[in-house]
Amino acid sequence: SRRCGLAAGRSYSGGGAYPSVSLTCPLPGVPKAVFAAAESRERFETRVTVLENGLRVASQNKFGQFCTVGVLVNSGSRHEAKYLSGISHFLEKLAFSSTAQFGSKDEILLTLEKHGGICDCQASRDTIMYAVSADARGLDTVVNLLADVTFQPRLSDEEIEMTRMAIRFELEDLNMRPDPEPLLTEMIHAAAFRDNTVGLNRFCPVENTDKIDRDVLHSYLSSYYTPDRMVLAGVGMEHEHLVECARKYLLGVEPVWGSGQGRAVDRSVAQYTGGIIKVEKDMSDVSLGPTPIPELTHIMIGLESCSFLEDDFIPFAVLNMMMGGGGSFSAGGPGKGMFTRLYLNVLNRHHWMYNATSYHHSYEDTGLLCIHASADPKQVREMVEIITREFILMAGAVGEVELERAKTQLKSMLMMNLESRPVIFEDVGRQVLATNTRKLPHELCDLISQVKPSDIKRVVTKMLHKKPAVAALGDLTDLPTYEHIQAALSSKDGRLPRLYRLFR
Repeated sequence: SRRCGLAAGRSYSGGGAYPSVSLTCPLPGVPKAVFAAAESRERFETRVTVLENGLRVASQNKFGQFCTVGVLVNSGSRHEAKYLSGISHFLEKLAFSSTAQFGSKDEILLTLEKHGGICDCQASRDTIMYAVSADARGLDTVVNLLADVTFQPRLSDEEIEMTRMAIRFELEDLNMRPDPEPLLTEMIHAAAFRDNTVGLNRFCPVENTDKIDRDVLHSYLSSYYTPDRMVLAGVGMEHEHLVECARKYLLGVEPVWGSGQGRAVDRSVAQYTGGIIKVEKDMSDVSLGPTPIPELTHIMIGLESCSFLEDDFIPFAVLNMMMGGGGSFSAGGPGKGMFTRLYLNVLNRHHWMYNATSYHHSYEDTGLLCIHASADPKQVREMVEIITREFILMAGAVGEVELERAKTQLKSMLMMNLESRPVIFEDVGRQVLATNTRKLPHELCDLISQVKPSDIKRVVTKMLHKKPAVAALGDLTDLPTYEHIQAALSSKDGRLPRLYRLFR
């Protein structure tokens, strides 16, 4: 009684004395705490409902006042083979402009502002995503807005002209940026899948900006913006409420481009070709400030991996994490990948290399594992040899410690990213769009835990049988020929032929 009552009630003005209160006794006068708890596990799992028109509605409840909801469309630059290249880029810039209900983008933003909302649209090679984060109490308004933005855009001449200007500026900026990674990513895809599906350019070519008009956009939209190719995904609301809103605003809606039956959907499967794309470019003056950036030549070498629908996707993800890498000036410990192979074997041993990073791009029917490296133009040949050697070494022995570290880091990154509500939304939407269901985080972690050294060796052996894809940017005077890079990848040690200069 005395310890939990009188001692707790004393006033202590100095820092030298502390009340002797047990941490297991409730403080007097303080109401009993009530903790939030999930009513059941099922309530917080992803639920999917298919409406009569084929639209899938997917949601996951999440504690909090705000929600993220959006429409994902199975459409992107990979579907533009029969159209002018760059339509998806246009649609991304035109998103959340004037619609049948809203006279301008400002009206849309003011409507969202009433619910503390923000909006965004992102177009990738295989998906266009319209998303809104707002107060959950405004869900009805948000779904109404998304339906209008998706099916009833005005696409006025003024908006299209402003989009042309924005795209021209973005393309100019892309070629002036010190960081060439977006440009190299486009180049490596074009080299790996030449003139087909995911190899098609994600950005609108300059020569097409004046050719794309309302008629071209409506023709594309009538083929790909259909309910059966869409998912309405949401995080932070009751599933029944989201389905009710979907039925109200997305069922039976008449698109502004009409509902004709003449659809020409491109169902082409990605064809990996391999090859090389080179862009000679002066990189000697790309500094944005007073401190000069050294002149670098950038090389990206890639090999076909697998689709995210295949079982080998998880071993490839672990392999990518095991390779890791980054910039030569990165700081940090194991959590930042300082014990990955590209740090230990490349950046720590070759001080003249400025960057060595592994990337894994995966799609519904294919994938691409690549390594981006940069160095002084005079050391390009040695840099290419080092990177090809790392590809060869992937097929060698895999240490138990490095494998466990890579698996732990992958699981950690997965769980950390899924702390964010917009990331959960995108994960829910993309998985349901591709597979009609969703693997939960703990299922993915279990699959990661099951990866063995033999799995890594198997997928690498399969990958090394393919022709390489190469993207090169900068001063390419000393770049080995494609044939020599291919020969190095098929050799036992990844070395370039000694007489390469004679046959270059």
